[in-house]
Amino acid sequence: MAKSGKRYRGAAEAVGKAVGHEGGVELAKAIEAVKAVPPAKFDETMELAVRLGVDPKQADQMVRGTVSLPHGTGKSVRVLVFAKGEKEKEAQEAGADVVGCEDLVEKIQGGWTDFDRAIATPDVMGQVGRLGKVLGPRGLMPNPKSGTVTFDIARAVREFKGGKIEFRVEKAGIIHAPFGKKSFPAAHLVENASAILEALLRAKPASSKGKYLKGVSVSSTMSPGVRVDPNSVQALAKT
Repeated sequence: MAKSGKRYRGAAEAVGKAVGHEGGVELAKAIEAVKAVPPAKFDETMELAVRLGVDPKQADQMVRGTVSLPHGTGKSVRVLVFAKGEKEKEAQEAGADVVGCEDLVEKIQGGWTDFDRAIATPDVMGQVGRLGKVLGPRGLMPNPKSGTVTFDIARAVREFKGGKIEFRVEKAGIIHAPFGKKSFPAAHLVENASAILEALLRAKPASSKGKYLKGVSVSSTMSPGVRVDPNSVQALAKT
């Protein structure tokens, strides 16, 4: 435990030196600061944490959606597809890892969830709907709003295998979104993070009043967070 604490303090020091002050900085500088932290023994995931001025308890202030990262996530994504007939074949040809319907529903009801994304055609949602209590809490339930309930199965599979991610605001009004690996070039990380932030700005609910972007920070799996100036994010989106 002491070793972990010592490493974290060292990382915090490195971040402090790279940033130079405690206030928010531009996105590119925040990413450079995190990349400057001594690496762990694995390729860490880079993550955005964004605090929004919304009340997720209000249905008209729920912020969710998807965005395709220009340079992918750096992670191999296991995609499961619920489909029948020709759509089952289409999913397999597009690169889906697991395809089926009733057999998969039964398997998942038994506790199996060894996949990262679930996609379904609308005609089988009657069967898939029974999995709400299992997949819902894990964020794996197919939903039209996230593009995971569609007849365009091939396109959906290719997009999620290629780096499309889903974001959804949590109860505290915060969104956590991965945007690549620490080993990515800084420029690629900036473009990926910018794509997410622009998508969040576009998803602003009409009923949201006051300041929308309340806080933004960048971190890696093992690093402290570096605050990003929300005003620079607004300017970034406009350009």
